[in-house]
Amino acid sequence: MSAPAKEVYRIEWVPGTDTLHGTCHCGREHTGQDPVEMWAWLLDHPHRIQESTS
Repeated sequence: MSAPAKEVYRIEWVPGTDTLHGTCHCGREHTGQDPVEMWAWLLDHPHRIQESTS
């Protein structure tokens, strides 16, 4: 029996800038400078997808 796939959220710092680049498990991307805002976007993003498709 295999384990279910896990969601991967990634925030990377863009070297030489104050910019953060976030990638959701679904492939959508977002950039910003506030780490709290970036995590809020990533954690809320899947809920926005589900709401827009219902």
